[in-house]
This record gives sequence, C-alpha cells and structure tokens, in this order.
Amino acid sequence: MELYRPLWVFFERVGNDPRICIAHIGLFATLLQLWQSAGFPDHIEAYSYEVMEVARISSRATYHRCIRDLHEFGYLQYFPSFNKKRRSKIILVPRDLPVCKR
Repeated sequence: MELYRPLWVFFERVGNDPRICIAHIGLFATLLQLWQSAGFPDHIEAYSYEVMEVARISSRATYHRCIRDLHEFGYLQYFPSFNKKRRSKIILVPRDLPVCKR
C-alpha cells in the first residue's frame, strides 16, 4: 500500500484545493508514473515534450502553466533547465514520505 502513498496524498490534498484542474491532475499522474518506472529515484529528469505526450497536453503554454502551478502550490519541486539539450529536474514528493521500493 505504501507504493501508492504519493498518489493517495496528492488526491487527498487536491480534493480541497480549488486551484487544481484536470490538466494538473493528468500532469502529476504522468510524472508519478515516470518516477515509478525509473525506480523511485530522488528526482526525475524529463523534457517537456516527453511528459506532454503521455499527459495528453498539446499546448506548451498549458504544460508550463500547470507544472509551475504544481511547483508554486507545493505539490512538487520543478527546476527548469532552460536548455533544449538538458532535461528539467522534478522532485515529486517530500523526502520524508515513505515509499515502498519493490
């Protein structure tokens, strides 16, 4: 059950947060899946176009608005690279949140 704790905590928080829309939820779920498939590292690195494709976000403006919102609202930490040849760094959950590493 601890494997799903980050998603459970996210949905518990967004249930009472009127600032969050479906695009935020889809983006976060995509990032969570990428984090899980990478083996739960401390952070993930991704290009925006990689994440947008899986999250079904077609507008770069929507992607950047949503990821900045999630950062500002405290759902993740986002460190943009500002370099087309380097992926941006994303930290999804606080380090003290227990996660099962199967």
